[in-house]
Amino acid sequence: MADRVEDESTCCYAKQNKVWAREPDAREEPRMSPALQAVSLLALSNLFMTYAWYGHLRTLGNKPWWIAALLSWGVAFFEYQLQVPANRIGATAMSLPQLKILQEVISLAVFVPFSVLYMRAPVQLDFLWAALCILGAVYFMFRSSVPDLG
Repeated sequence: MADRVEDESTCCYAKQNKVWAREPDAREEPRMSPALQAVSLLALSNLFMTYAWYGHLRTLGNKPWWIAALLSWGVAFFEYQLQVPANRIGATAMSLPQLKILQEVISLAVFVPFSVLYMRAPVQLDFLWAALCILGAVYFMFRSSVPDLG
């Protein structure tokens, strides 16, 4: 059985010489980590952003540019409703450069299927090379924050 250890600064419990930060509460719902919340919101945000930036090329190619711009701004409004909270949440768990690289990874992950499936662009080997370059950037941006497992 766990012994409760409480003082003003901590709420802990101990069992067999192990101390956890907090005893799990069965009434609490599991919460997504800030990083996962940011990734989820940025992925949804990028769907809107990608369509706002490029979707008009397929659907409004025969309309004046200002009509495409106005409609794209309307779509971008919804993108910002997801992107701003995503960046605020993400900034609690990541540095600004890490958040930016994460955004680029998600942007590419959304753009490639969009360009192939919606815009009907041919699949190219260059997509792979671009993804590998982005993964290299992820490595360099996150390597100092990954705990040493050795």
